[in-house]
Amino acid sequence: MSLTFPLIALGGAVGSILRYLMVSAIGAPLGTAAVNVLGSFAIGILFVVLGGRESWQVLLMTGLMGGFTTFSAFSLDTLKLVEAGQPMQAAAYVLGSVALSLIAVALGVALARGLT
Repeated sequence: MSLTFPLIALGGAVGSILRYLMVSAIGAPLGTAAVNVLGSFAIGILFVVLGGRESWQVLLMTGLMGGFTTFSAFSLDTLKLVEAGQPMQAAAYVLGSVALSLIAVALGVALARGLT
């Protein structure tokens, strides 16, 4: 039986608790920004240190960092595009992700407000 899902769940639970504690201690939006920056820093270290250790990557990168902040995955994906010599794709990814996410949250809020 594969341990992939349990490892993701365990890491995600711990990461979510850590995010909650950090944002609660600092307050939003500064706490959220701190989580995003710290998570991006941490996933950069993990990416190099863990190499091809799949179980550890699943636990710490997908689970822990995913629960702590998905912004870290976004940051790593952007860096990978830049390092692969694709700066225009990286810029499009950043601009598209941010713009579409802002539009999506605004639409979600508008829809939910319209339903209540």
